[in-house]
Amino acid sequence: MPLNLLADGFERGLYNSPYVWTAAKAAAIIGLVVLLKVYFEGAKCRSERVMHGKVVMVTGGTSGIGAAVVQELASRGAQIILLTHHAPSDPFLVDYIEDVRTLTNNELIYAEQVDLSSLHSIRLFATRWVDNAPPRRLDMIILCANVMTPYFGSGQITVDGLEAEWAINYLSTFHLLSILSPAIRAQPPDRDIRILFSTCSSYIGGQLDLKNTDVATKSGSTSFARSKLAVMTFAHAFQKHLDAYQRPDKQPNNARAFIIDPGYCRTPGTRRWLSGGLIWGLFFYLFTWPVWWLILKSPVQGAQSFLFAAMDAEYGRGSGGKMIKECREYKPLRPEVQNEDVAKQLWQFSEKQIEQLEKQGAVKRALAKKEAEQVNKKKGSDTTANANGQTSGGEKKATPGSRKSRKAK
Repeated sequence: MPLNLLADGFERGLYNSPYVWTAAKAAAIIGLVVLLKVYFEGAKCRSERVMHGKVVMVTGGTSGIGAAVVQELASRGAQIILLTHHAPSDPFLVDYIEDVRTLTNNELIYAEQVDLSSLHSIRLFATRWVDNAPPRRLDMIILCANVMTPYFGSGQITVDGLEAEWAINYLSTFHLLSILSPAIRAQPPDRDIRILFSTCSSYIGGQLDLKNTDVATKSGSTSFARSKLAVMTFAHAFQKHLDAYQRPDKQPNNARAFIIDPGYCRTPGTRRWLSGGLIWGLFFYLFTWPVWWLILKSPVQGAQSFLFAAMDAEYGRGSGGKMIKECREYKPLRPEVQNEDVAKQLWQFSEKQIEQLEKQGAVKRALAKKEAEQVNKKKGSDTTANANGQTSGGEKKATPGSRKSRKAK
């Protein structure tokens, strides 16, 4: 067929061929789609840094952008520690780790069970990490864990009584880094420590309202934007916290915090939000998938800014607190992000909220433990009584053939 078209074009002339304009239109459409796809894919990380020996702690590393970051860093030799709410023996987690080890030819991939919706779970893990002597090596912390209520969904409340977006997207990050701060500052001065915070352009429309963090909102977009604005504000404050520390060896601070905006990506969270958490919404998403394929990045493409901040040699020196998007530095569009008064207010509020919630959680756990002990004690007494031939009411059981059994008959 192509040969016939070429022959027809030579005989009649190129412009007289009946297929030339059809081919030109098709080529123009395909070219436009290719150009749009290249544009929406964004920048690509060109760093070739070797990560052998680096210890990287990752939240949200089992799906979406976090999984893409984990696979790339593991393929470069990094030791990965996944913080996940799954138990280490969970079949999904076991299979996932084995798959990543096989794909990256790297056996140094482990998992720690940490429920980011529980302040107590975060404290248990972080305290164990900090209490290790000598301090465990830690080169990087990548915070990719996020949750967002679907458009038609209802907000969720965590075990601590907090809004899910506020607790998981922001407060878990604050709590984790606050406890791990001594372990970060105890690293040798020649070590390049980087902490990567995940954000989203929705922070531009967010309001840092601290009054309703324990109320499930109907709008997931509003609460998500607030949590991202809080994360960015805390990132700048945490960088100043690290810079203010006076090391015993008199060396300058070697830990740097960066805020990463990966752009809009086709992650499971985005798909859930676009579908509204509904079955018919999922069908709508599948029907319009070519549009999302064109304008949204894949998780691998969304991971490029994370990889750039993690591996580029430029960010191993100088100051931290920078925002990176499309593998370039950007200035935050909200002044609250770099406002010291706002950061101080947010820091104090977060510390007070965590302290109050942990006290309440400790009381609940103590009561639950006491109740469980009473139940076990009662079961034990019943078992002992039954073994001695007593009924639950304290009366002796009638043994077959005894005088009491004959009277009962």
